[in-house]
Amino acid sequence: MVSRLTDSVWQFELRGANAYLVDDDVLTLVDAGTPFDEETLRSEIDEIGVAVSDIERVLLTHYDFDHVGTLAALEPELDAPVYVGAYDGALLTGELSPPLTNHKGALQRALGAFVTTPSLAVQIVEDGDQIGSFTAYHTPGHSPGHYTYVSADLSVGLLGDLVTESGGRLEPSSWLMSYDTGRVRDSIRSLAERAPEFEVACMGHGTPLVSGGSDALRSTASR
Repeated sequence: MVSRLTDSVWQFELRGANAYLVDDDVLTLVDAGTPFDEETLRSEIDEIGVAVSDIERVLLTHYDFDHVGTLAALEPELDAPVYVGAYDGALLTGELSPPLTNHKGALQRALGAFVTTPSLAVQIVEDGDQIGSFTAYHTPGHSPGHYTYVSADLSVGLLGDLVTESGGRLEPSSWLMSYDTGRVRDSIRSLAERAPEFEVACMGHGTPLVSGGSDALRSTASR
């Protein structure tokens, strides 16, 4: 199901994870569902009234089966650079393999068998980069190269899997799904301190918050 969160942001509810479309300086896809979401994602993009070929940028919060799965399937209509952190970018391109010595890495390695490597150009993101109206923040813990993106102009925070939503609250990414929960907590505190105010909080799992996003993030940080 596709939901319009603001005049510029749409949510795609896919198989257990959310992806988003943002009308920024260019039309931007944020994360991309599992390998089994292609038909749903194409249909919901069409429902908005745009085409896959209209997308000019992909922002990835991180590499995971349920966040990168449809990228290769959307080609060749999708011909846009993919912005992603360095470590997770190397996982996406196959330059690195997830480590078997970490429980989350082992899960990524297993699920990676279902992910086809896209041929899209990869642009490595660094902390503080400006991408359209969004500022990139390195927020490791869920994965080493996890990034969040906040736009003061659009009043939107793209939080990926740094947090999940439960009962209207933001909760830290759990041990089972994270490389390092200590770094998750540190990243939440850091983002709450550094990011500008934003109303809409878009996370990978749970229901997006359409108001009070930065307040909810600070509340989580204080806990």
